[in-house]
Amino acid sequence: MSHPVDDLRAGVERAASAVAGADAPAPKSRPTLERPRQADHGDYATNAAMLLAPVLKSPPRDVAGRLAEALREGLGPAVERVEVAGPGFLNLFLADAWYTDALAHVLAAGQRFGSGGAVRSENANVEFVSANPTGPLHVGHARNAAFGDALARLLSFAGHVVTREFYINDFGSQVVNFGRSVQARARGEEVGEDGYVGEYVATLALEIPGAATRPVEEVGAEAVAMMVERAKASLHAFGVEFDVWFSERTLHEPDGPGRVSGVAHGFEVLERRGHTFRSEGALWLRTTDFGDDKDRVLERSTGEHTYFASDIAYAQNKFERGFDRMIYVLGADHHGYIGRMKAAYEALGGDPDTLDLLIMQFVHLVREGEKVSMSKRAGEFVTLDDLVEEIGVDAARWFLLNRSHDTTIELDLALATSESSENPVYYVQYAHARIAAVLRKAGEAGVQAALKAVGTGAAGGLELHPSERALIQKLLSWPQEAADAAQRRAVHRVAGYALELAQAFTAFYRDCQVVGAQPETLESFRIALAVVAQRTIAQALDLLGVSAPDEM
Repeated sequence: MSHPVDDLRAGVERAASAVAGADAPAPKSRPTLERPRQADHGDYATNAAMLLAPVLKSPPRDVAGRLAEALREGLGPAVERVEVAGPGFLNLFLADAWYTDALAHVLAAGQRFGSGGAVRSENANVEFVSANPTGPLHVGHARNAAFGDALARLLSFAGHVVTREFYINDFGSQVVNFGRSVQARARGEEVGEDGYVGEYVATLALEIPGAATRPVEEVGAEAVAMMVERAKASLHAFGVEFDVWFSERTLHEPDGPGRVSGVAHGFEVLERRGHTFRSEGALWLRTTDFGDDKDRVLERSTGEHTYFASDIAYAQNKFERGFDRMIYVLGADHHGYIGRMKAAYEALGGDPDTLDLLIMQFVHLVREGEKVSMSKRAGEFVTLDDLVEEIGVDAARWFLLNRSHDTTIELDLALATSESSENPVYYVQYAHARIAAVLRKAGEAGVQAALKAVGTGAAGGLELHPSERALIQKLLSWPQEAADAAQRRAVHRVAGYALELAQAFTAFYRDCQVVGAQPETLESFRIALAVVAQRTIAQALDLLGVSAPDEM
C-alpha cells in the first residue's frame, strides 16, 4: 500500500508528463512536493511548472496555469483547488476526504507505519562508547551511549541489520599503569604522576585480593575486568545493551594453533597489497597514498605496535565478519582519526565510503545557572550513574539526544527534572499519557469500533477542523522523517519530530472534542486519530530509548 503523499507526488508527475507531451525531454530533476511554511499557501506546494518551463520553452506561470488544470482533472475529488503562486509555484489545497483516506491508510499500516525507509538494507556495525576501562563512565560517555543506542534502534527501524559493539581497550601500557595505580593505593603509597586517581581506584584496591603483592600485570587485568563489568551494569541501567564486547587483547593473540594474531594478519594484508614500507627499523603504512596528511607508524623499531595497528586489525576483523557499513561513534578528541582510518581501510581493500566516523561533542552540566566542574585529572567525575540518579534515564537520554551529536550540549539539570511544559521530554510523555486517558474514557469496545469504522471508510464526508488536518499532516511526515534521520545519522531529528507531534496533538485536543463528539462518525474518526498519534509518539520515544507512560 503506497503512502498518500507518494500517491499525490505520482499524480503531480503524471500531470506534468501530460502537459509536457510524450516527445518532450525529461526535466533535469523530479518535482518537489513540500509543505508550505504558511498555512494559507495550501496543504502542499510543487515546483513542477518551474522545471517544465525550460523544457517547453514557455514562461513558468503559463506552464503553471496549464499544469494546474491538469492537476484538477488528474487528482479529482482529492483536491479542492490549485493556485499559481509567485514565479510559477503551484499550491495544492486538498479536500477533507483526502485526509480521512490518509488516516485510514496509516491505520492499515499498523505498527509498521514509518518503518522500512532504507533504500537498501545494509549489514551495519555500530561501535559506540568503547570507553577506556581504566575509569568510570562519565557524562561524555553517557552522550555517546545514548546516541549510539538510539542510532542503532533507528537503523533497525529503517530496515538495516544492526550489530551493537563495544571495543574494550584492555591491552598495552595503560593496563599495567592502571595496575600500578591500584597497587599503590593498596600499599598506601602515592600514585605516580601519570597514574589513575579517584575513589574508584581506592575501591578496587580493597576489592582485588592480594592487590598489594600480586604481579602488577595481574592486578591491572583484574581491575580492567571489574571496570568492564561495572560499565555493563551502568549501561544496562541506562537502557543500553551490546551484541558484542570485543577485546583489543584478542587482536594481539593468535586465534588458533598455527594462526597469526589479528594485528599480524592486518600487516600481512597491507604488505601483500604493497602499502607498507620500513624506515629506520619501523614499519609504516603509506596512508598519504589515500589522502592522509602523513604516513603512519604501525610497528616501532622496538617491535612495539602502535594503537593504530590495533585499529587497523579491528577494521579488518569487522570487514571479514561481513559488515558492509561500519559506524564508529567517537569522542570529541578523535578528529584526527578520521583521515587516517579511512586511508587505512582503503589500503586494506575496503570502500572508505562505507565507514561513518561520527564525532561526538562535549556535554556541560548546568546547575542553578552555573556549569558543573569536572576534572578527569583530579579524578572528579560526574558519572553516568550520577546523572541517572539525579534526573532519571528518560530525561538523561532525551537531553543528550535532542541536539545534533556534533554540537556541544549544555544540559540544564533543573529543566530536565521540571514537571512543566517547558521540559520537552515531560511535555511529550504527558501527551502520550493524555491520549491514554482519552482512550480509557472511550473504552476498549469504543476504540475497536472506531478503528473498524475509519478503516472501512465510514469517515468519508466529514468536515475537518484545521487542527485535525494539521495533526494528520504531521503523522504523514513520520516515514520520511524517520528515513531521513537514519540516513543522515541525525537522531536529534526524532526528538524534534516527537515534540512537534505532541504539540500538534495538544492543539487538536484543545480544539476538538474526542469522546462524545457528534456525529458518531466524527467521534470514531477522532478516536482513531488519537490512537495513531499515541502509537507514533510511542514509536519515536522508543527509538530514543525513552519510555511512553500511560499515566503521569
